[in-house]
This record gives sequence, structure tokens and C-alpha cells, in this order.
Amino acid sequence: MGLTDSLSIAVSGLQAVQYGMSTASQNVANASTGGYIKEVANVQSVVNDGTGGGVRRATTTLASNTNIQAALYSQNADVAEYTTTSNSLSAITALQGSTSADSGSSGTLSDQLGNLQSALTSLTATSSSSTAQSTVVAAASSFAQSINSLAEATQTQRQNAQDGVVSSVADINTNLTTIGNLSTKIMTLKSQGLDTADLENQRYTTLSSLSSDLSVSWKVSANGDMSITASDGLTLPTHNTTAGATDAVSSTWPLTTSSAQISTSMSYPGASDVNSIPAITLNGKDITGHLTGGTLGANITLRDTTLPTMQAQLDSLAYTAASRFSAQGMTLFTTSDGSVPGSSQTEITPSGSVGFAQDIQVSQAYQDDPSLLVSGETAGTSVIQNVLSYAFGTTQSDGSSQTAAPSTGLGMTGQLSTGYSGSQSLIALATSMTANQAATANTASSNLSLAQTTQSSLSSSLSGTSSVSVDTEMANIVTLQNAYSANAKVISSVQTMFTALLNAVGS
Repeated sequence: MGLTDSLSIAVSGLQAVQYGMSTASQNVANASTGGYIKEVANVQSVVNDGTGGGVRRATTTLASNTNIQAALYSQNADVAEYTTTSNSLSAITALQGSTSADSGSSGTLSDQLGNLQSALTSLTATSSSSTAQSTVVAAASSFAQSINSLAEATQTQRQNAQDGVVSSVADINTNLTTIGNLSTKIMTLKSQGLDTADLENQRYTTLSSLSSDLSVSWKVSANGDMSITASDGLTLPTHNTTAGATDAVSSTWPLTTSSAQISTSMSYPGASDVNSIPAITLNGKDITGHLTGGTLGANITLRDTTLPTMQAQLDSLAYTAASRFSAQGMTLFTTSDGSVPGSSQTEITPSGSVGFAQDIQVSQAYQDDPSLLVSGETAGTSVIQNVLSYAFGTTQSDGSSQTAAPSTGLGMTGQLSTGYSGSQSLIALATSMTANQAATANTASSNLSLAQTTQSSLSSSLSGTSSVSVDTEMANIVTLQNAYSANAKVISSVQTMFTALLNAVGS
């Protein structure tokens, strides 16, 4: 091995060090980039005819642990799902007062019904008192207004969920087509034997973002392409193969849906185009039911199941209060047009009770003239006594069981249920409703805490192999600096020897 060989080997060493420094620099720069996976600079020893020829750059790889990475992306979807659900429900439960739901607790519906019961009891002793009469109307108004507020908050969150669905679909499309665009570039470079690590890292960063929108799985083929599937195995396209289409990033392909103003009469799927919430489609086919987990899955469930159930619970309680009072001769709670809703639980007011929670109010006649509570009665307070005994109780005047509050077959679809018995007193029904909704919100909060703990654990496990440690990279840089100096010293020495040789030949 001559001086020329030594010089060539030292130069290859410098090139390898430069390659390592470039990779370390890329890692340090992306240390805080979400989804970024540490890149590894790989080199190979060169041997020519059994003689060492230095070193050459090999393909840069990613320090990934696929199993942990898949588990973490799955957990990302869970955390996003529970976060979205918890945030939505907390806006409703914040209006319910004490979540203990005990009669007498500040701000609960059961407390307000208890106040109404007490006001009616006081009125039996002072039936001619205008103050006592007004106190009853005020207590009834507080209950009705609380029902209104909860129903409006529920509807607001349902609209937010619909808006969130539209936004998530656009984000998912952008991420899917970004993955497709990067995959095309990766396949091209791989076919030419070129490095693709940086593009692969960008693709995994995009996949990490996608995993928060939706539960997905992925697979990388030998040619470098990446396929994406929903949690149930439905393939989500990343390449637009339509004639004339390109792999350009798009927020409107492959999934489609549309914005909508959600009313209490709308559902998915609806009974008609008028009351149907837009589906999410792929190539014209409804795939809404295939999309679960993440922000999108949470908003679909909130919009179509969780919040409509809460609406149905409120409608059932409002209808029960109005009908039980009316049955005893005191039409205290009505719609805004002064009627008690019909008995149908799948039609909107006034034919049925759907949406009654938004509309319930104290009858305008009682608001205008509270003395109607007692006027015209031969016994003075007989209607009030009946209301106290039977409207608030569990039996009717003939001794039979009180008509149960609607608890199944609710909502526009008739598929909803309250989740608790309707055979309870009015105050107990309010207690059960508040407790049920609080439990739903608490479950989402508990699931979120558990998911975040698991996510943190997986992130820590992954960081050992895939995440960038700045301290480790800096230590590698010091090592590379030393190697660079050593190779440079070899080159300097060879140059000195060549100079000496030339001087010797020249003399």
C-alpha cells in the first residue's frame, strides 16, 4: 500500500466524518420535532482485492422500533379522542351544579325542583299571598331556565362536534395526500439507490399527526410505498389514481363531507335529506361508521350518540315535569306557544317531546297572573296538594304507579335511551339524569388520564431508541471531530512525505 492509497483512504475517512456530522446536525435540529425519528449514519468498509480501501457511505436508516411506534400512534388516537370528549362534556357538566346531584346541593336540577316543591308547600299555608304565589312561579322559572341552558349547551357542543368532523376530515385528507406525495418521492429515490431517510422522517412525522385525528395502521412495502388503513381494515388511499390527477397535497380528497347547521331534529343517519347529517364518503360510499378513534372518532360519537342521548334525557325530564303537573290540573310548564307536547318521543315539539328542553317555560298565563295557582278552586289548595302528592310522587290519585318517564325509544331515530329507570319521582329523575351525565363526563376524564399515562410510558420507551438525545448527539460530534482531526493528520503527513519525496527527486 503506497502513499496514494493512504491519501485516498484518509480522504474517504474525511467524507465519512462529514456524512456523520451532517446526520448528527439533522438530528439535533429536529430534536423537538414531533414524530421525528433519529437518523443513523451507516458506513461500510471498502476492500479492494483483499486490501483495505477506506470507508464509504451506506444508506441512512431510522432508529425505529416499529412495535413501540405502532403502540404509541394508537395511544395518540386514544388521547386525542378522550381529550375531545372530556372537553366537550365538561362544558355541559359545568352548568349542572354539584355533581353529587343530591337534593339541596347548590345549582342542581333536583335542588331547583326541591325549591319548587317547598314553595308549593308554603303556598298551601298562605294561598292568598301574592309573594308566595310569585315565589312558586320564580322557582318554576329557575328550573325551566336551567333545562333550557343545559339543552342549549348540549346543542352548542353538538354543533362544535359537527364542525370538528369537517375540520378533521380536511386534516386527514391533507395528511393522507402528504404521505402519498412523500411516498412517490421515496419510491423514485429508492429505485435509483439514493438515500431516503429525510423523506421517510417527514412521512412518519405526518403519520404521527394523522394518528391524532384517527385510529390507523400502516405498512411500508419493499418499494418504499406506505399504505394506510382505518382500525377496521378499510384502506384509506394516499395516491389519487383518477385520470389526470397528481400526487399533490389536498384537503378535499380522498374523503368528502360537508358543513351543516345541526338542529335537534337532525341525526345521522337521518330519515330524510331534510333531517340527515352529512355522511363522510370515500368514492361516493358512506364510510362514517368505519372511522373511529382520534379527534374525528370522538366528534362523530359526540354528535351522533353521546350528546343526542343527553338531549333525550333533558327532553324526557322536561316532558315528564310538564305532563305530570298538567295531569293534576296545573299546566305550569308548556312550550312557548302555551301547549304541553304530545306523547311521541320521536317527533319534535309540539307533536312530540324532541327539542322540548330548549323550549320549556313557565306558562305565560301563570307568569302574567301567579294567582291562577289558587284561584277558582273551591277547596283553595286542592290542586296544589295533588301536585305535591302525585306530580312529585311515585303514585297517582287512584293508587296506581305514576306514569313512568320516557326512557327508551327516544330521539328522532327512536334508538336512544336514558340509561336509568323512568319509574321514579320527579326529583329522583332529575338526580338520576344529573348523575348519569356526570358519570359519562367522569369516565371520559378518567380514560384520558389513563391514556396520557400510557402515552407517556410509550414515549419514554421509544425515546431510548428512536428519539433524539441531544447529549448523545453532542458526544458523537466530539468523537467525529477527533476522527476528522486524525484523518486530516494522515493527509497532512502524506503531503509532507510527498513534498520530501519530490524534493529528494528534484535534488
